[in-house]
Amino acid sequence: MKLIDGKAIARKIQEETRASVEALKAVGHTPGLAVVLVGADPASQAYVRSKDKMCQELGMFSIKRELPADTSQEALIELVRELNADPRVHGILIQSPPPAHINERAVVEAIDPRKDVDGFHPINVAKVALGDADAFVPCTPLGCQRLLVESGVETAGAHVVVLGRSMIVGKPMALLLMQKGLGGDATVTVAHSRTRDLAAVCRSADILIAAIGRAEFVKADFVKEGAVVIDVGINRVADPTSPKGSKLVGDVAFDEVAPKCAAITPVPGGVGPMTIAMLMHNTVLACRRLNSMS
Repeated sequence: MKLIDGKAIARKIQEETRASVEALKAVGHTPGLAVVLVGADPASQAYVRSKDKMCQELGMFSIKRELPADTSQEALIELVRELNADPRVHGILIQSPPPAHINERAVVEAIDPRKDVDGFHPINVAKVALGDADAFVPCTPLGCQRLLVESGVETAGAHVVVLGRSMIVGKPMALLLMQKGLGGDATVTVAHSRTRDLAAVCRSADILIAAIGRAEFVKADFVKEGAVVIDVGINRVADPTSPKGSKLVGDVAFDEVAPKCAAITPVPGGVGPMTIAMLMHNTVLACRRLNSMS
Protein backbone atom coordinates (compact mmCIF):
# COMPACT_ATOMS: atom_id res chain seq x y z
CA MET A 1 0.00 0.00 0.00
CA LYS A 2 1.37 3.40 -1.06
CA LEU A 3 0.51 6.44 1.05
CA ILE A 4 -0.06 9.43 -1.23
CA ASP A 5 1.72 12.33 0.46
CA GLY A 6 -0.35 15.42 -0.24
CA LYS A 7 2.00 17.62 1.78
CA ALA A 8 5.01 16.69 -0.33
CA ILE A 9 3.17 17.12 -3.63
CA ALA A 10 1.72 20.46 -2.45
CA ARG A 11 5.25 21.65 -1.58
CA LYS A 12 6.36 20.81 -5.12
CA ILE A 13 3.47 22.82 -6.57
CA GLN A 14 4.19 25.75 -4.23
CA GLU A 15 7.80 25.83 -5.47
CA GLU A 16 6.51 25.95 -9.05
CA THR A 17 4.18 28.78 -8.02
CA ARG A 18 6.99 30.65 -6.25
CA ALA A 19 9.06 30.53 -9.46
CA SER A 20 6.08 31.81 -11.45
CA VAL A 21 5.54 34.66 -8.96
CA GLU A 22 9.21 35.68 -9.25
CA ALA A 23 9.00 35.64 -13.05
CA LEU A 24 5.86 37.80 -13.01
CA LYS A 25 7.40 40.24 -10.54
CA ALA A 26 10.42 40.56 -12.83
CA VAL A 27 8.16 42.07 -15.49
CA GLY A 28 6.23 44.28 -13.07
CA HIS A 29 3.27 42.09 -12.04
CA THR A 30 2.63 40.80 -8.52
CA PRO A 31 -0.18 38.22 -8.26
CA GLY A 32 -2.75 39.34 -5.69
CA LEU A 33 -5.41 37.41 -3.78
CA ALA A 34 -8.26 38.90 -1.75
CA VAL A 35 -9.91 36.64 0.83
CA VAL A 36 -13.16 37.82 2.42
CA LEU A 37 -14.65 36.31 5.58
CA VAL A 38 -18.05 37.24 6.98
CA GLY A 39 -18.49 36.30 10.64
CA ALA A 40 -16.16 34.74 13.18
CA ASP A 41 -16.36 31.00 12.57
CA PRO A 42 -13.09 29.64 14.07
CA ALA A 43 -12.49 27.08 11.31
CA SER A 44 -13.07 29.70 8.62
CA GLN A 45 -10.78 32.15 10.41
CA ALA A 46 -8.05 29.50 10.45
CA TYR A 47 -8.50 28.86 6.71
CA VAL A 48 -8.31 32.58 5.94
CA ARG A 49 -5.15 32.97 8.03
CA SER A 50 -3.51 30.03 6.26
CA LYS A 51 -4.30 31.47 2.82
CA ASP A 52 -2.99 34.91 3.81
CA LYS A 53 0.19 33.34 5.23
CA MET A 54 0.78 31.27 2.10
CA CYS A 55 0.43 34.34 -0.11
CA GLN A 56 3.10 36.09 1.93
CA GLU A 57 5.42 33.06 1.83
CA LEU A 58 5.15 32.90 -1.97
CA GLY A 59 5.75 36.64 -2.39
CA MET A 60 2.20 37.41 -3.49
CA PHE A 61 0.06 40.41 -2.62
CA SER A 62 -2.70 39.60 -0.15
CA ILE A 63 -5.80 41.36 1.13
CA LYS A 64 -7.63 39.82 4.09
CA ARG A 65 -11.03 41.33 4.87
CA GLU A 66 -12.86 40.05 7.95
CA LEU A 67 -16.38 41.46 8.19
CA PRO A 68 -18.85 41.27 11.09
CA ALA A 69 -21.48 38.50 10.99
CA ASP A 70 -24.30 41.03 10.50
CA THR A 71 -22.77 42.46 7.31
CA SER A 72 -25.56 42.91 4.76
CA GLN A 73 -25.57 41.18 1.42
CA GLU A 74 -25.56 44.56 -0.29
CA ALA A 75 -22.41 45.61 1.60
CA LEU A 76 -20.69 42.33 0.76
CA ILE A 77 -21.50 42.62 -2.93
CA GLU A 78 -20.30 46.22 -2.92
CA LEU A 79 -16.96 45.02 -1.49
CA VAL A 80 -16.79 42.37 -4.24
CA ARG A 81 -17.31 45.09 -6.85
CA GLU A 82 -14.49 47.13 -5.32
CA LEU A 83 -12.18 44.12 -5.49
CA ASN A 84 -13.25 43.45 -9.08
CA ALA A 85 -12.06 46.96 -9.93
CA ASP A 86 -8.81 46.79 -7.91
CA PRO A 87 -5.89 46.19 -10.32
CA ARG A 88 -3.77 44.77 -7.47
CA VAL A 89 -6.25 41.90 -7.02
CA HIS A 90 -6.25 39.02 -9.50
CA GLY A 91 -8.14 36.48 -7.42
CA ILE A 92 -11.17 36.87 -5.12
CA LEU A 93 -12.31 34.23 -2.65
CA ILE A 94 -15.34 34.51 -0.39
CA GLN A 95 -14.83 32.08 2.48
CA SER A 96 -17.64 29.53 2.64
CA PRO A 97 -20.06 29.09 4.27
CA PRO A 98 -21.27 32.67 4.90
CA PRO A 99 -23.92 33.49 7.52
CA ALA A 100 -27.43 32.25 6.75
CA HIS A 101 -28.77 35.65 5.65
CA ILE A 102 -26.23 35.86 2.82
CA ASN A 103 -27.21 34.43 -0.58
CA GLU A 104 -23.89 32.80 -1.43
CA ARG A 105 -24.77 32.18 -5.07
CA ALA A 106 -25.58 35.86 -5.65
CA VAL A 107 -22.26 36.88 -4.10
CA VAL A 108 -20.31 34.41 -6.24
CA GLU A 109 -22.10 35.66 -9.35
CA ALA A 110 -20.97 39.20 -8.49
CA ILE A 111 -17.30 38.17 -8.76
CA ASP A 112 -15.59 38.95 -12.07
CA PRO A 113 -15.25 35.45 -13.64
CA ARG A 114 -11.67 36.35 -14.56
CA LYS A 115 -10.92 36.71 -10.82
CA ASP A 116 -12.98 33.70 -9.70
CA VAL A 117 -10.01 31.58 -8.59
CA ASP A 118 -12.36 29.30 -6.62
CA GLY A 119 -14.01 28.26 -9.90
CA PHE A 120 -17.62 28.58 -8.69
CA HIS A 121 -18.93 31.34 -11.01
CA PRO A 122 -21.49 29.95 -13.51
CA ILE A 123 -19.26 31.00 -16.40
CA ASN A 124 -16.36 28.96 -15.05
CA VAL A 125 -18.65 26.03 -14.24
CA ALA A 126 -19.85 26.07 -17.85
CA LYS A 127 -16.29 26.31 -19.17
CA VAL A 128 -15.26 23.26 -17.15
CA ALA A 129 -18.25 21.35 -18.55
CA LEU A 130 -17.28 22.41 -22.07
CA GLY A 131 -13.65 21.45 -21.57
CA ASP A 132 -12.57 25.07 -22.14
CA ALA A 133 -8.89 25.56 -21.26
CA ASP A 134 -9.66 29.06 -19.97
CA ALA A 135 -11.81 27.74 -17.12
CA PHE A 136 -10.89 28.23 -13.49
CA VAL A 137 -11.34 24.78 -11.98
CA PRO A 138 -12.43 24.46 -8.32
CA CYS A 139 -9.32 23.97 -6.22
CA THR A 140 -10.15 20.70 -4.45
CA PRO A 141 -11.02 18.65 -7.58
CA LEU A 142 -8.03 20.17 -9.37
CA GLY A 143 -5.86 19.14 -6.42
CA CYS A 144 -7.24 15.59 -6.49
CA GLN A 145 -6.47 15.29 -10.19
CA ARG A 146 -2.93 16.56 -9.62
CA LEU A 147 -2.45 14.04 -6.78
CA LEU A 148 -3.34 11.23 -9.18
CA VAL A 149 -1.03 12.52 -11.90
CA GLU A 150 1.92 13.15 -9.58
CA SER A 151 1.48 9.72 -7.99
CA GLY A 152 1.59 7.99 -11.36
CA VAL A 153 -1.99 6.72 -11.15
CA GLU A 154 -3.29 6.04 -14.66
CA THR A 155 -6.75 7.51 -15.17
CA ALA A 156 -7.10 6.76 -18.90
CA GLY A 157 -9.54 3.89 -19.28
CA ALA A 158 -9.93 3.51 -15.52
CA HIS A 159 -13.33 3.25 -13.87
CA VAL A 160 -13.57 6.08 -11.34
CA VAL A 161 -16.38 6.31 -8.83
CA VAL A 162 -16.90 9.78 -7.38
CA LEU A 163 -18.83 9.44 -4.14
CA GLY A 164 -20.63 12.76 -3.71
CA ARG A 165 -22.37 15.14 -6.12
CA SER A 166 -21.66 18.62 -4.73
CA MET A 167 -20.77 21.57 -6.94
CA ILE A 168 -17.64 22.04 -4.81
CA VAL A 169 -16.14 18.60 -5.42
CA GLY A 170 -18.27 15.82 -6.92
CA LYS A 171 -19.61 17.34 -10.14
CA PRO A 172 -16.45 19.21 -11.23
CA MET A 173 -14.35 16.18 -10.26
CA ALA A 174 -16.37 13.98 -12.62
CA LEU A 175 -16.07 16.52 -15.44
CA LEU A 176 -12.28 16.79 -15.01
CA LEU A 177 -11.78 13.04 -15.08
CA MET A 178 -13.87 12.67 -18.24
CA GLN A 179 -11.89 15.27 -20.18
CA LYS A 180 -9.36 14.22 -22.78
CA GLY A 181 -5.69 14.26 -21.83
CA LEU A 182 -3.46 13.84 -18.81
CA GLY A 183 -5.43 13.06 -15.67
CA GLY A 184 -8.56 12.40 -17.71
CA ASP A 185 -10.00 9.90 -20.19
CA ALA A 186 -11.64 7.97 -17.34
CA THR A 187 -15.00 6.21 -17.27
CA VAL A 188 -16.80 7.98 -14.44
CA THR A 189 -19.71 7.01 -12.21
CA VAL A 190 -21.09 9.60 -9.79
CA ALA A 191 -22.61 7.91 -6.74
CA HIS A 192 -24.37 9.47 -3.76
CA SER A 193 -26.59 8.80 -0.77
CA ARG A 194 -29.51 7.70 -2.97
CA THR A 195 -27.48 5.28 -5.10
CA ARG A 196 -28.82 1.71 -4.93
CA ASP A 197 -26.36 -0.82 -3.51
CA LEU A 198 -23.84 1.94 -2.91
CA ALA A 199 -21.13 -0.36 -1.56
CA ALA A 200 -21.24 -2.51 -4.69
CA VAL A 201 -21.03 0.53 -6.98
CA CYS A 202 -18.02 1.85 -5.06
CA ARG A 203 -16.44 -1.61 -5.07
CA SER A 204 -16.45 -1.56 -8.88
CA ALA A 205 -14.04 1.38 -8.91
CA ASP A 206 -10.39 1.26 -9.93
CA ILE A 207 -10.18 4.73 -8.36
CA LEU A 208 -12.59 5.81 -5.62
CA ILE A 209 -12.88 9.49 -4.72
CA ALA A 210 -14.79 9.93 -1.47
CA ALA A 211 -16.42 13.34 -1.00
CA ILE A 212 -19.68 12.58 0.75
CA GLY A 213 -19.04 14.57 3.95
CA ARG A 214 -19.68 11.74 6.42
CA ALA A 215 -16.99 10.66 8.84
CA GLU A 216 -15.46 7.25 8.04
CA PHE A 217 -18.46 6.33 5.88
CA VAL A 218 -16.46 4.27 3.38
CA LYS A 219 -15.71 0.87 4.91
CA ALA A 220 -13.61 -2.04 3.66
CA ASP A 221 -16.54 -3.56 1.77
CA PHE A 222 -16.76 -0.39 -0.39
CA VAL A 223 -13.30 -0.95 -1.84
CA LYS A 224 -11.93 -3.66 -4.11
CA GLU A 225 -8.44 -5.08 -3.72
CA GLY A 226 -5.86 -2.91 -5.45
CA ALA A 227 -8.01 0.20 -5.79
CA VAL A 228 -6.72 3.74 -5.39
CA VAL A 229 -8.66 5.81 -2.83
CA ILE A 230 -8.66 9.62 -2.63
CA ASP A 231 -10.30 10.82 0.59
CA VAL A 232 -11.61 14.38 0.28
CA GLY A 233 -13.47 14.37 3.62
CA ILE A 234 -12.45 16.47 6.61
CA ASN A 235 -14.56 15.67 9.65
CA ARG A 236 -13.91 16.44 13.31
CA VAL A 237 -14.96 13.64 15.65
CA ALA A 238 -14.69 13.10 19.39
CA ASP A 239 -11.46 11.50 20.63
CA PRO A 240 -10.99 11.23 24.41
CA THR A 241 -7.32 10.29 23.90
CA SER A 242 -6.54 13.60 22.18
CA PRO A 243 -5.54 16.71 24.19
CA LYS A 244 -8.14 18.63 22.17
CA GLY A 245 -10.80 15.99 22.81
CA SER A 246 -11.28 15.50 19.07
CA LYS A 247 -9.46 14.49 15.92
CA LEU A 248 -9.75 14.93 12.16
CA VAL A 249 -10.85 11.97 10.05
CA GLY A 250 -11.82 11.57 6.43
CA ASP A 251 -14.84 10.07 4.73
CA VAL A 252 -12.91 6.78 4.60
CA ALA A 253 -12.36 4.42 7.54
CA PHE A 254 -8.62 4.53 6.90
CA ASP A 255 -7.39 1.70 9.13
CA GLU A 256 -9.68 -0.92 7.63
CA VAL A 257 -9.59 0.35 4.03
CA ALA A 258 -5.86 1.07 3.59
CA PRO A 259 -4.68 -2.59 3.58
CA LYS A 260 -6.82 -3.26 0.48
CA CYS A 261 -5.50 -0.27 -1.49
CA ALA A 262 -2.75 0.12 -4.03
CA ALA A 263 -2.60 3.75 -2.88
CA ILE A 264 -4.58 5.98 -0.52
CA THR A 265 -4.51 9.55 0.81
CA PRO A 266 -4.39 10.14 4.56
CA VAL A 267 -6.48 12.67 6.51
CA PRO A 268 -4.99 15.04 7.40
CA GLY A 269 -2.07 15.43 4.99
CA GLY A 270 -3.69 14.25 1.76
CA VAL A 271 -6.12 16.38 -0.23
CA GLY A 272 -6.18 19.30 2.23
CA PRO A 273 -2.73 20.77 1.42
CA MET A 274 -3.49 20.44 -2.29
CA THR A 275 -6.54 22.68 -2.12
CA ILE A 276 -4.57 25.73 -0.98
CA ALA A 277 -1.74 24.89 -3.38
CA MET A 278 -4.15 24.95 -6.31
CA LEU A 279 -5.71 28.21 -5.06
CA MET A 280 -2.30 29.86 -5.28
CA HIS A 281 -1.76 28.24 -8.70
CA ASN A 282 -5.10 29.64 -9.93
CA THR A 283 -4.25 33.13 -8.62
CA VAL A 284 -0.98 33.18 -10.57
CA LEU A 285 -2.89 31.98 -13.64
CA ALA A 286 -5.41 34.80 -13.16
CA CYS A 287 -2.57 37.34 -12.95
CA ARG A 288 -1.11 36.05 -16.21
CA ARG A 289 -4.45 36.14 -18.00
CA LEU A 290 -5.45 39.58 -16.73
CA ASN A 291 -2.11 40.88 -17.96
CA SER A 292 -2.47 38.97 -21.25
CA MET A 293 0.57 36.83 -20.58
CA SER A 294 -0.90 33.31 -20.78
